Amino acid sequence: MSKYKSYSDGELVSLLKEDDHSAYTEIYNRYSVLLYVHACKKLRDREEAKDLVQELFTSIWNNRFILKIDTHLSAYLYTAVRYQIIRLLSRKGLEAAYLDSLKETIEKNHVVTDYLVREKELTRIIEKEVDALPPKMRNVFYMSRHLHLSHREIADQLDLSEATVKKQVNNALKVLRVKLGILLSLLLLTLSQVF
Repeated sequence: MSKYKSYSDGELVSLLKEDDHSAYTEIYNRYSVLLYVHACKKLRDREEAKDLVQELFTSIWNNRFILKIDTHLSAYLYTAVRYQIIRLLSRKGLEAAYLDSLKETIEKNHVVTDYLVREKELTRIIEKEVDALPPKMRNVFYMSRHLHLSHREIADQLDLSEATVKKQVNNALKVLRVKLGILLSLLLLTLSQVF
């Protein structure tokens, strides 16, 4: 039996940050199947679930030196998987909506307006800016704006104070206002239509 099996999650994360591949392997062995099952239930697609979990663990390994986990490892991993599922479903929803709209337009023999193209481009720009937020801030922002969770619910799930959650959401909005400028007013309109 590997000595790593007896280590706590916290000890494994510390070793991972020190470039310990065996600690990474133990984290993978502990959580990959559970995360896969969770992703399968949500996505109902085994290959997508497998890819999603692999991408998560690849990201963890690639970012091991700067990984910042402010909560229990299990909560962090489940939150990361939920975030990836939401992004994937959002992308699929956007693609499906776009294809449905395009099909309808072709069937009606209308010219496609540039509105859909602009909306898709705006959504891409917004997603890029949200993805550029620091991980903790990005996670809190998505839980607030996309999962529509209250600050209290987010605080409970992430083991944070409600004040910290509120501050993270406000900071995310400030960063996005600066980066997106006039696009922010369109952001609210687009998000309400897209999500």
